[in-house]
Amino acid sequence: MTWRRRRGTPEEQAARLGPRDVLRVGAAGLRARPLRVFLSALGIAIGIAAMIGVVGISTSSRAQLQATLDRLGTNLLTVAPGKDFFGADAKLPESATGMIGRIPDVLSASATGKVDAKVYRNDHIPEGESGGISVLATRLDLPRTVGLSMADGTWLNAGTGRYPAVVLGSEAARRLGIAQAGAQVWLGEQWFTVVGILAPADLAQELDSAALIGWDAAGSRLGFDGHPTTVYARAAKDRVEQVRDLLAATANPESPNEIEVSRPSDALAAQNATDQAFTGLLLGLGGVALLVGGVGVANTMVISVLERRAEIGLRRSLGATRGQIRLQFLTESQLLAALGGVGGVSLGIVVTAVFAVIQGWPTVVPVWAMAGGVAATLVIGAIAGLYPAIRAARLAPTEALAAP
Repeated sequence: MTWRRRRGTPEEQAARLGPRDVLRVGAAGLRARPLRVFLSALGIAIGIAAMIGVVGISTSSRAQLQATLDRLGTNLLTVAPGKDFFGADAKLPESATGMIGRIPDVLSASATGKVDAKVYRNDHIPEGESGGISVLATRLDLPRTVGLSMADGTWLNAGTGRYPAVVLGSEAARRLGIAQAGAQVWLGEQWFTVVGILAPADLAQELDSAALIGWDAAGSRLGFDGHPTTVYARAAKDRVEQVRDLLAATANPESPNEIEVSRPSDALAAQNATDQAFTGLLLGLGGVALLVGGVGVANTMVISVLERRAEIGLRRSLGATRGQIRLQFLTESQLLAALGGVGGVSLGIVVTAVFAVIQGWPTVVPVWAMAGGVAATLVIGAIAGLYPAIRAARLAPTEALAAP
């Protein structure tokens, strides 16, 4: 190391360590005890990794949600019947879909209607075991309005919509054990041919566990009364609230109070808010782990001071000032914490990336989280090393050299 002297008073003539020498001395203290350093840095790393992982996974989840909303849009509205004045289930008029479609700011409108029928894989399954699959009559333009896509096969058309053909939601197909189009199912006491299977519907999850048949086929073969149970309306993006205010009165002018209007994307936003609250809890747990790591650093530095009293006495007798001794041990503490911080940030990024890839999400780790993680470790290192550094600086040269 390089020792320098300055001209002036005796106090000013004390030996001075340069910045590079301070780092070298601090690093030498860490290299002398590698296992202890590793375990102490590991405590910091676990806390930082937990916090980075929580923030990264939460941010990646929100990025995936935002991408889903950008793809599907937040301008889809649903209209459903509520309760009448006496508490009984209300009904939407048969003309509700057409009336809603005439609103100037509605780009498209479609509907489904619940059919009193059950669907089974074959005709030998007991009638009571429905599997929770609903049967819905559907308009042919439903995919365009809701934003549906096919996992296999094709959607209903003007021909298949009149005949015993069915499209299964993703969950309905799984429950029935059907992986591709072409199979037959026992629906409403007759055979229907599966012409398609839907991909999961993020904004209309009720369709995932449904068997969808044509509006005309439902009326002619299963006694469907023609009343829609859900109307889907796609509004202009800048006119969603205005359209929402008009839907109830348009769907049922005689009893608008019996109509319930909702926006499916609101449910996804509420789910995101719940995820954020859970993220806050996990961040608190990560903070506790980081605090424990800081205590480990402080413990390591205190033991280091006790073990190195002879070294401290020798440095003092050679001209090192108390300030230089404090700086040496503070630097050692900072390096130890920084080692854990960098390792923790790297581990947190890896955990986030692996989890995001498994879930099929984009990997997003905010820069502020990485920078904040390293900064937090430096603060913890300074706090954890302050007392040991002061204690080391207070040791008199004679007392330190006399230590065993």
